[in-house]
Amino acid sequence: MKTIKLFFIAALCIITASCNSNTNCNTKTEEKTMFQKKYTNADFYKDGVFQQDVAKKAYYEMFAHYGYPVTEMIEKEAWYTDFGLGDFENCGMGGIFWVNDSVNQYFSHDIYLLPGQMIPEHSHVETKFPAKFESWMVRNGMCYNFTEVGEPAANAPVIPASQQATTLSKNFKEQNVGEVIHLAAKGTWHFLLAGDQGAIVHEYANYHDGAGLRFTNPKAKL
Repeated sequence: MKTIKLFFIAALCIITASCNSNTNCNTKTEEKTMFQKKYTNADFYKDGVFQQDVAKKAYYEMFAHYGYPVTEMIEKEAWYTDFGLGDFENCGMGGIFWVNDSVNQYFSHDIYLLPGQMIPEHSHVETKFPAKFESWMVRNGMCYNFTEVGEPAANAPVIPASQQATTLSKNFKEQNVGEVIHLAAKGTWHFLLAGDQGAIVHEYANYHDGAGLRFTNPKAKL
């Protein structure tokens, strides 16, 4: 009996040592490789023309990393823009409108941001529809949620050089997976800036009327 007991103790020690050197023994504690920046403006532009196919490829690689499913609707209706600013590496976005219902006044949107990518600062004003009021929830990655409301925050992340001269929002919150942040007030300037692993963000709001969209950067457009 003593011999059998010693045998099982020895076997347990061997298994434990093997698992310590092989993280596959415990997938729950295995650290996933972080998503990293892979593309620059040299990839996104050819002769000064924005290459949407390259942008799509970059986002699809991020989707694969985070396990975000590419549905038929995404394949057909997702869009990618540099807002006419010629700096997609640092300022641009991808997205899809799941719902934008002017009759029942509701909206659902997914925002795609590559590592370090910023949506140019903007606001939503009243048109024949109420000014858009938004809430955001990070699904994957992390972003900095900026607003013009409140005092300038210390240790703010550096925003892209192409946007520094026109951006007014100086207060921000770091927004991580599962956290929900609401627009500070209707009509206020705001923007999102992705962290170094990119971000996929759900947005919920009342109807989005493109006619009510305003940018602080006079060159920005959809």
